[in-house]
Amino acid sequence: MKNLRFFAEFILSETNVLRMTGRNVLCLVFTLLRSGLKESVDDFLDFLSLERGFSPNTVASYKDDLKAYIKFLSGRKLSALGREDVADHLLNLKQRGLSSTTVARHLAAIKGFHRFLLNEGRMEKDPTVGMRTPKVWNELPSVLTVREVSRILAQPDGKKKAGIRDKAILELLYATGMRISELGILKWSDLNLEVGYVRCLGKGSKERIVPVGSHAVESVRLYLEKARSHYVKGGDGHLFITRLGGGFTRQGLWKIVKKYALKSGIRKGVTPHTFRHSFATHLLERGADLRSVQEMLGHASISTTQIYTHVDRSRLKKIHAKYHPRG
Repeated sequence: MKNLRFFAEFILSETNVLRMTGRNVLCLVFTLLRSGLKESVDDFLDFLSLERGFSPNTVASYKDDLKAYIKFLSGRKLSALGREDVADHLLNLKQRGLSSTTVARHLAAIKGFHRFLLNEGRMEKDPTVGMRTPKVWNELPSVLTVREVSRILAQPDGKKKAGIRDKAILELLYATGMRISELGILKWSDLNLEVGYVRCLGKGSKERIVPVGSHAVESVRLYLEKARSHYVKGGDGHLFITRLGGGFTRQGLWKIVKKYALKSGIRKGVTPHTFRHSFATHLLERGADLRSVQEMLGHASISTTQIYTHVDRSRLKKIHAKYHPRG
């Protein structure tokens, strides 16, 4: 739309029009009015980041999904896109073996993209209107038993600085149920070990406060006292630091979880999200109410239009201490 506004201002200038030949005017019109898919995707991602406040990880997911969409469309013009193109793309994803959940996520990104184009005046109609999200089966998440969690947490070598750090990472994952992306951007200043809380920045830059159990508090405190200074370089504020002196990527943290899961001898697939599922499951099994767990996880409420349920923090702390196996 910036290009269109520029064009309007430019072309309405009598001086500029007189200076240009007819052919040059046509070239300018073609260049400025051309709104290719790639350019439109970049504008949409900027919109999500700057105006909607989506987190970098969420924007990156949209980018990956839309990149696959553009590749499938193979250079087709925006004005020529129809419902069949979107449906064919989704069918192609399914034929490639992607799960219904993943296909549904792709469709959500595509729908948002086309709504943006329609609102910006770059398309006359939205080809995704009326398209229903593929049926998503409610698959039971992989959950560890309390004993399995304890086996994994016992694997890091407490005599080594890397082991002290990794132990704190695993303990904090299980104690809070935070997402791996949230752990990766966590600052040491986000922790209050005296009170036992951590501040998490979740999806959509939504902030929440989550209690931290005594086991995790002690592990993190030991890491701060014995290991973090060995890794940190300069004024990096990340809580967990790599051997290179900076914060962890999601992939780096994922490798740590996989490393100790394999070392523990547990055969089932274990990912960072398995710790999150286990956190919620173990709390609910021990009597914690669903609304409190939703608050700690930062989940959107299913039964209401509110994004998050709100529970008094002191009550959350009592619930966490009472029901979490390592509280």
